Amino acid sequence: MANAVKKVPERTCVGCGQKKEKRDLIRIVHEPDGTFSVDPTGRKNGRGAYICKNLECLEKAQKKKAFDRAFKEAVPEEAFEKLKEELGNLDR
Repeated sequence: MANAVKKVPERTCVGCGQKKEKRDLIRIVHEPDGTFSVDPTGRKNGRGAYICKNLECLEKAQKKKAFDRAFKEAVPEEAFEKLKEELGNLDR
């Protein structure tokens, strides 16, 4: 097993559907208390869905209700507003 290459985990963006390396995507988490938030560490407790690091993919996912399917529950409008704000803060 010499020179074993470590496999890089891949995830699919729920907005555009592209497969990318996990570190190139942002995890959105539905926490056990019912809140939705951006998880930059990828370690928060709860069900996660991945999205590209741009607002276009978040808007695409919102339009096609991809988060509703990923979290098996409707995501409220105010949660999207909060996620847009958090994503905008990550760009800085």
